[in-house]
Amino acid sequence: MAFTKVTEIIKESPAFTQLTDLAAERLGGKVVYATDDFFAEKENLIKPTRGVFIADKYTDRGKWMDGWESRRKRTPGHDWAVIQLATSGKIKGFDIDTNFFLGNHPPQASIEAIYLENADGITDWDSLAWKEILPKSPLDAGSQNFYECESHEIYTHLRLHIYPDGGVARFRVYGEVFKNWDTFDASQELDLAAAINGGQAIACNDMFFSAMSNLIMPGRGVNMGDGWETKRNRTPNNRDWVILKLAHQGIVNRIIVDTCHFKGNYPDSCSLEGCVSSGDDLTNAEWKTLLPQQKLSADHIHEFRSEVQAIGAVTHIRLTIFPDGGVSRLRLFGKINK
Repeated sequence: MAFTKVTEIIKESPAFTQLTDLAAERLGGKVVYATDDFFAEKENLIKPTRGVFIADKYTDRGKWMDGWESRRKRTPGHDWAVIQLATSGKIKGFDIDTNFFLGNHPPQASIEAIYLENADGITDWDSLAWKEILPKSPLDAGSQNFYECESHEIYTHLRLHIYPDGGVARFRVYGEVFKNWDTFDASQELDLAAAINGGQAIACNDMFFSAMSNLIMPGRGVNMGDGWETKRNRTPNNRDWVILKLAHQGIVNRIIVDTCHFKGNYPDSCSLEGCVSSGDDLTNAEWKTLLPQQKLSADHIHEFRSEVQAIGAVTHIRLTIFPDGGVSRLRLFGKINK
């Protein structure tokens, strides 16, 4: 099977980076084991944002680095780390980011994967029946190293191998959340837009200050950068918008619009529309008003129940804000339509 390093073909991030990072710490991913993290902790691999560099920061073990870094290996073998995904999923691509690791990055890496129903109590990770999904591949120093994944199986855990040692700043695992809707209780209410359930932010007209995908992350925003914020727009009657693909077709009956941390830059008001579509091309979509235009306040959780219109089951939602500004989180509670 031939694997292609994406950065050798295009200069910008590949399309798969718009998908959910299944390994992200803020989504619930964990780094559960590493053979060695002498210089920098394994947990840094799945932190948000790219790694940073502080020139004069040292620890009692050496230079502080924002990533996972093992010591220089003086014995045979190589180092590896096990990552538990936040949720089972189908993987589309990877970013093995060596940002700021210049004289100490691994020259090569490979990735194995496995599906585990229950990983509690596992201590001998090396004895499991791992499947290679990225063969040994070159890494550039101080770079985002993008690779496509050609496996279509569902996985819960990955093993990142580095050869022979060194540092990786971040490890991103982009893909699609897998949830067995056939066994899901249709009477149960859930957040139909949540990334952990399979919701995706697929389009917006502006995300100058922060990304649309933040809207559907777990918990409340940690700061003003952890939300969706558009630039200041001076055009009269301007409106900004974002489109979300629900985790499953469903009926929305409760909505939360959270402007946490947005105090001088929250939108004046918002509205929501829904539509039904078999794909993500919504050019000819018939949008119906789910939530008529509502006033918003600074740094506040707005919950709407009686204001929500009964428009039936939908697959996509469009949030419109007037005239611009920032929203931290959007929750769309309802029930799936099987």
